Amino acid sequence: MGGSVRSEYSGEGLSESELAATPLQQVRRWVDEATARQAERGDVVEPTALSVATVDADGRPNVRTVLMRFLDERGPGFVTDLGSAKSQEIGSTGTVAASLTWPAMFRAVRFRGRAVPVGRDEITAYFASRPWGSRISAWASDQSQPIADRAALVAAYERYAARYPDTGSADDVPVPDGWGGWRIECDEVELWAGRRDRLHDRLVFTRVGAGGLDTAAAWSVHRRQP
Repeated sequence: MGGSVRSEYSGEGLSESELAATPLQQVRRWVDEATARQAERGDVVEPTALSVATVDADGRPNVRTVLMRFLDERGPGFVTDLGSAKSQEIGSTGTVAASLTWPAMFRAVRFRGRAVPVGRDEITAYFASRPWGSRISAWASDQSQPIADRAALVAAYERYAARYPDTGSADDVPVPDGWGGWRIECDEVELWAGRRDRLHDRLVFTRVGAGGLDTAAAWSVHRRQP
């Protein structure tokens, strides 16, 4: 086995004095900075790429990457097929963990909490904002289910494209009944910032009371060792 490649984490870190008053404010700040860096340097390709971890019926973990489509005081959220493996596992346990990671910036955010369905009105509004082709693919793909080959997937896409032609209207493709999303009602939000010599910063918001991600009184902050 060849020698390992080591990188020095030359991030700016994160101190308690720099931390925003609430988890929502801090996460939004970092998402905005990651988005700006992608526009300027191009080295944060998907600033809202969210790794979602679940547990299956046998207790084995699963992880996959989606895009964070919602972020407000109720928590981060994403869209998916409600019959997918992730949805079935979330529905079974009621809990979920997720993370945003920006290696080029030596930063990451971890979310842990309870999973709740995204409201149908929000799903409908978001679905209408998607490009026509993405709305068609939501119909064509029976997410997580086996399929014979790519040709079969393309054929399904073409069938639905013919059924719902592109008219330039936001409502030319209806929302599939089995398409929805999940939001994480967080009880913990951890901010990780890489530093030299592996002395990284880990500042954690832990829920101590009622309120959303933008309610300061609902959270306490402590530092974890790296």
